[in-house]
Amino acid sequence: MRDEFYSRIDATLADLREQGLEKIERQITSPQGPEIEVNHNGKTVRVLNFCANNYLGLADHPEIVAAAKSTMDEYGFGMASVRFICGTTDLHRRVEKEIANFLGYEDSILFAACFDANGGVFEPLLGKEDAIISDALNHASIIDGVRLCKAKRYRFANSDMDDLRKQLEQANADGARTKLIVTDGVFSMDGYIAKLDKLCALADEFDALVMVDDCHATGFMGPHGEGAPAHCGVAKRVDILTGTLGKALGGGMGGYICATKEVVHLLRNRARPYLFSNALTPALLGATLKTLELVRDGDGLRKQLFRNAERFRAQMTEAGFDLLPGEHPIIPVMIYDARKAGEMAAALMEEGVYVTAFSFPVVPHDKARIRTQMCAAHTDEQVDKAVTAFIKAGKQVGVI
Repeated sequence: MRDEFYSRIDATLADLREQGLEKIERQITSPQGPEIEVNHNGKTVRVLNFCANNYLGLADHPEIVAAAKSTMDEYGFGMASVRFICGTTDLHRRVEKEIANFLGYEDSILFAACFDANGGVFEPLLGKEDAIISDALNHASIIDGVRLCKAKRYRFANSDMDDLRKQLEQANADGARTKLIVTDGVFSMDGYIAKLDKLCALADEFDALVMVDDCHATGFMGPHGEGAPAHCGVAKRVDILTGTLGKALGGGMGGYICATKEVVHLLRNRARPYLFSNALTPALLGATLKTLELVRDGDGLRKQLFRNAERFRAQMTEAGFDLLPGEHPIIPVMIYDARKAGEMAAALMEEGVYVTAFSFPVVPHDKARIRTQMCAAHTDEQVDKAVTAFIKAGKQVGVI
């Protein structure tokens, strides 16, 4: 029986390789940035980075690095405890208050990652008498969190307001006590922005709560970087907002939930990923305080980010690539075939551009792609060089 288990693992891995679905991690040997050093075929090569979530280019910002160092000198390295035992410092509460204030909420609560935040938010707040109505393209962490909750589950087609209405009507017919509509603010594999204005209008009509996972918008979308709800003009209507410190907000670890003081307090008492995970490290908290300061004054970074996205999108479209439409700095280059997407990513690495091929189960079968992500720190020259590399690799692989 034991040998059979390991044989099955080997067979599964072989099948992944055969289908071109195997994920291989490359080792970076430099700070995260628009240009990085990578261990490639036993050699260190310097390449352009077009697949990080480093939207504002803050992951290697010297002021953030300095803040992390100075905080570690003052508070030490780790907390060695969960929050409710002896793992809460004044820094934890300062960061939670700063996040809440920046995003327009009464309070927030920190988690080890947004995956944990989404995994822990539903079960303490909703029971079997309630209903969760979730977008079909929501992040895996939301899907897993919903599975842990006893609430009735409904799913609506991606950003389809007619289908959302049907699901809300069904939830009413089924006698749901509380209805919670859940959506990503930006759908990470496509770069699509949720129709939050229309979704919130339906929520008002059906007296439903709204939750938004805003990982791919906080810091750079909205008038001052407050995220997708602000971008769509409904910041005051979203009841629960989850997000991450691991993307635009410095690129480190950590997630959070923003809500009313009462909701946050209940989560402190009942959210299992919070209760049973180590507190975030002091260095990360000190760096986050500096990050939030830079983001508040980051209008120039935000403008440059979207300028880079427009430049890349225009040139790639002119070159004949199939891009998903949108305005977000996530710009998927559609390849469709998983094996060909992998070959494309490999060819681009040889041209000095680091990107990643996405295929099943991250995206649906026959929807493989190269998901490019722009960064405010990319120069015009770097964007143009990436496009030139895409054209050469695309012709080589037969994409264009």
